[in-house]
Amino acid sequence: MARSRWVSKLPIGLGFGIAWQSSYDGDSSPAEKLTLAADGVVRSSRAVYTIAFIVADYKLSLRRFSSDSPEYRTKLSEVHLRSAKKLLSLCEFNKGFYVKAGQFISALRQVPKEYSTTLSSLQDQANPYPFKDIREVIVKNLGKDLTQIFLFFDEQPIAAASIAQVHHGLLKDNQEVAVKVQYPGLKQRMKIDITTMSILSTSVSWIFPEYRFGQIVSEFERAMNLELDFIQEGNNSERAARNFKKNNVLKIPHVYWDLTTSQVLTMEFCRGQKVDDLDFLKQSGINPLKVAKALMDVFSEMIFVHGFVHGDPHPGNILVSPVGHGGFSLVLLDHGIYTELDEMFRINYCQLWKALILQDPQKIRQLGEQLGVGKYSKYLPVIFTGRTMESKSVLGTQMSNEEKKHLKQELRSLKMDDISSFMESLPPDFLSILRTEYVLISSTKLLHYKSCFNPKLLY
Repeated sequence: MARSRWVSKLPIGLGFGIAWQSSYDGDSSPAEKLTLAADGVVRSSRAVYTIAFIVADYKLSLRRFSSDSPEYRTKLSEVHLRSAKKLLSLCEFNKGFYVKAGQFISALRQVPKEYSTTLSSLQDQANPYPFKDIREVIVKNLGKDLTQIFLFFDEQPIAAASIAQVHHGLLKDNQEVAVKVQYPGLKQRMKIDITTMSILSTSVSWIFPEYRFGQIVSEFERAMNLELDFIQEGNNSERAARNFKKNNVLKIPHVYWDLTTSQVLTMEFCRGQKVDDLDFLKQSGINPLKVAKALMDVFSEMIFVHGFVHGDPHPGNILVSPVGHGGFSLVLLDHGIYTELDEMFRINYCQLWKALILQDPQKIRQLGEQLGVGKYSKYLPVIFTGRTMESKSVLGTQMSNEEKKHLKQELRSLKMDDISSFMESLPPDFLSILRTEYVLISSTKLLHYKSCFNPKLLY
């Protein structure tokens, strides 16, 4: 009984230690630090409990089966689904960076489908902060009351995400603007949440050596540090606008620098509907396939020409306006996360697509070595084209029954250790591009996967 009580208190004690240590901030008062630590205790303890239950579920549910047996794979899928639902619940309760982490994981095509499918529901979840808190952030950052800056400022947000919400306003000179306001206390909460995730990731890898998520946590931390700096987001926005200044389909909102800080970003207000709103496209007489092609052309140019790639192209960040060249325009929002690709990576990645199209196994293996994935290059055709290395059917055509059978066998042979090792072998650029392309494909749902790039740019 005593041991049971001790074990039950362990997550709380661990949670408090994480929260107190991570909440240290030289600018915080003792009262603020205590409040932050108390909030962190609840969040961290909940995370520790959840991961502990998941680990126990995997251990107990799979111990009776051989990893090569059909029963093991069936049971593994069941545990994946149960665990994904527990993680979803954790993200919904803890909110904030846990929601962002769930979104991040759901956009990784390397994770089991049970996780990506279950956690994808987080893309549409966000509860706005009370306007009183938002007003305080704006006044503190801009040094003026709202009435001194705006003729009109809508207290109801037009969009809310896990780290910020956006309000519609009208400046004194009658310019319509969108004001993105970061939620208060996020940087301190991020320290607590990232520390918790790192400790849990290390713990899981220690218990399950085949489950290694350190690289994912590191990439997530990098992305969040970028996304919390609205000055950097404004710079990214302007650089992307310069790259596409000759493109008459893409619109990137203008930044009002005199009303922008690291926590408040004021931009030109642009109207439009989400790119996956097929009803809107139909009512507006806009061809979804043309929209999809234009979007794929934009991101192909980002990857293969500029090497400066938007890292979060989900539907809420891509709007379609019925005004523009050819009957519509694309509005690209949320420029916090960008990946900058070096020239050698772009050349190799370009050549990889050429080899995939031409179905050149030898070249694919060679490029796999150059891109750092080594022996796991055999999975590149599966990831990008849904084909095996030995497939002979032309992209865009149906695979033969024999090829489908071979592909199923290839996928069944994959173990978690293979996936973990593959992810560890990926250079950061490659991991970022995989995530961006997966989010982009999921966003449009308009074209087959093969259309996620422009082959003309390969030559």
